[in-house]
Amino acid sequence: MEKDLYGICPYVTAQKLLTGKWTLLIMYQLSLKKMRFNELQRALPSLTQATLTKQLRMMSDNGLIIRTVYDQIPPKVEYSLSELGERFQPVLNAIQEWGTEYIDFLKGKSS
Repeated sequence: MEKDLYGICPYVTAQKLLTGKWTLLIMYQLSLKKMRFNELQRALPSLTQATLTKQLRMMSDNGLIIRTVYDQIPPKVEYSLSELGERFQPVLNAIQEWGTEYIDFLKGKSS
């Protein structure tokens, strides 16, 4: 049923685009600045090279990020949010705000 609703239902469509465990964190990092692969890997040390490659490819294919290859030696590749990805910024801000509130809730529960 979910496949039938992709591209029709906004919740199913958004869920499909954000399925990767690291998608939100990668989008957050790229909302701060353009980054090279190794910069992203340093910013997210628990993320393996293979998983980062897979996530970046998926996000690029889905139009969330732009992969820019510079014609130079050694090769240089930068990743940035696409226009569509930049329009996700209010959602990232809302998630940050809600996450902070929930952390405060958890701290209050353990007191």
